[in-house]
Amino acid sequence: MPNDQENEMFAGRVGLVTGAGSGIGRAVAEALVENGMRVGCADIDAAAAAETARNLDGALAITMDVRDQGSCEAAVEATIAEFGRLDALVTAAGVQVREKMRADEFDRDEFARIVDVNLIGTYLSARAAARAMIAQGWSGRMVLIGSIGGQTTPMFGIAPYTASKGGVTMLGRSLAYDWAQHDIRVNVLAPGVVRTPMTAASFADPEKYRGLVDHIPMGRVAEVGEMAGVAVFLLSDAAGWPLFAPPLTPKRGPRHCFRPFQSA
Repeated sequence: MPNDQENEMFAGRVGLVTGAGSGIGRAVAEALVENGMRVGCADIDAAAAAETARNLDGALAITMDVRDQGSCEAAVEATIAEFGRLDALVTAAGVQVREKMRADEFDRDEFARIVDVNLIGTYLSARAAARAMIAQGWSGRMVLIGSIGGQTTPMFGIAPYTASKGGVTMLGRSLAYDWAQHDIRVNVLAPGVVRTPMTAASFADPEKYRGLVDHIPMGRVAEVGEMAGVAVFLLSDAAGWPLFAPPLTPKRGPRHCFRPFQSA
């Protein structure tokens, strides 16, 4: 994919995207490169990261496990070693529950697995990036991918996921305040239901899909490109003032029109 950096909004800037091997992360990486940014495409799946980077000019594939502090630091170091700096971070790495069930039925290991990736992994990624940005001595931009499930709309059967994403929201607010003195802007992007490989199983059954979109005023789920466009805005100079609260929740309709999911 061509990258004419002389005429793009992110010319000369460098970003790191976690979870870049698929879904929202891949779409964000593609959009950033299209707008002139050089990008480290990080994912725990090395082949998926390589596939994303292979199709982009100015991209580097990085194998990264967000649960591991050393891996997060190494991903930041690899990005800077390749491109000379770090200006932006998008934390799109995330996991969902393996099976929906009542909150009291989850065992500790499954609950911890979700929180470890979605919340702690987000923190470790952001901390590693912030340390590099502060050391550089100039501003930085971060977009943490949360979820509407961690905001105002609980969904049956995914308590560990909604808890972890609610944590991402408060983490983002805390980081924004703590790092504002270093001109590091942190925002949380909290999508509704988005068509990704992680949600594909929910769409395979036409009846289940209809039941899903019945809760969405526009009658369809969002596409990853729509989330990428919001991330591009939040990383750009057009969003120069932090949007502390509420997090941006792009979905198909007014904020309070998404009807709560009920137990089956």
